[in-house]
Amino acid sequence: MVRFIVRRFLWMFLVLFVVSAITFVLLRAVPGGPFNSERGVPAPVQRSLTAKFGLDQPLINQYLKYVGDILVPRITDSTFKRTLTEDYLINIDLPFLGEEAAFRWMNFGPSLRVRSRTVNQLFLENLPVSIQLGSAALIVSLAIGVPLGIVAALKRNTRYDYASMGVAIIGVSIPIIIMAPLLQYFFGVQWGTLPVSGWGTLAHMIMPAFALGFAQSAIMARLTRASLLQVLGEDYIRTARAKGLSEQKVVLVHALKNALIPVVTIIGPLFAALVTGTFVTETFFSVPGMGRYFVTSVTNRDFTVVMGTILLYAVFLVLANLFVDVVYAWLDPRIRLS
Repeated sequence: MVRFIVRRFLWMFLVLFVVSAITFVLLRAVPGGPFNSERGVPAPVQRSLTAKFGLDQPLINQYLKYVGDILVPRITDSTFKRTLTEDYLINIDLPFLGEEAAFRWMNFGPSLRVRSRTVNQLFLENLPVSIQLGSAALIVSLAIGVPLGIVAALKRNTRYDYASMGVAIIGVSIPIIIMAPLLQYFFGVQWGTLPVSGWGTLAHMIMPAFALGFAQSAIMARLTRASLLQVLGEDYIRTARAKGLSEQKVVLVHALKNALIPVVTIIGPLFAALVTGTFVTETFFSVPGMGRYFVTSVTNRDFTVVMGTILLYAVFLVLANLFVDVVYAWLDPRIRLS
């Protein structure tokens, strides 16, 4: 297992290299730049800004400098001063090397559009919010979807099955752009039980998490139902019943673990997508997450923010898939990680 995890971590660096290289080239290939605007920027000013941020250098030099700023750590002393071009995500004090010595790593550079902030500042201020919202939405999707799927499979072709799948169809059919205003109108305006927008308390989290997680719970329910029905028809389930085991034990101990494998499979990419920000939900509920910065950075050609967000998404995706592979071994002992 340890060898498998180490190998996956090594593959993660290769994946991140490929993702970063492709994204870097594609961003530069798109017409326009971070210093263009509708009102127009004088050519001398554009040339000055381009030179200041090194965008006039050959593409390979730009890429190597960008990757080097992220990968190569630094040990600084009292002469270090934080600037827009020297801002590190990881800062660890090293008192045994000096009073102000520190280990610094991962400099994603300054935002090319929001000139007073760095990419790391955007991460530190907005990523925790997106992680909280995404985690809550994932819990909502599992709490609703998995029980609905189990009930639908155990009560196949009954009114319970039809009701559970009806809820699933509603969840898939209603997009967030419709769900969010409905929740705000009823719970925020008509009944006044929850705040319409904002962030900071548990009450602020309920509506956006439900709006984001309900659609995913529908997918979870349908997947759980189909998988559990398939497992219940296996020979070892009939053997367990022939031994005289209770139906509850047959379902919970023998069937459910194997039936959850497809559900666990989609949890990995789903979690990565949710925690890196969802633009529509954050916009409707005024949640200060990463989603709105990612979308606006694409339209504004803010290269450093786009690169940082995509690399962050790739890291979450690889780590989530690693977690999924490890959980496989617990759910089904027949699976061998080699």
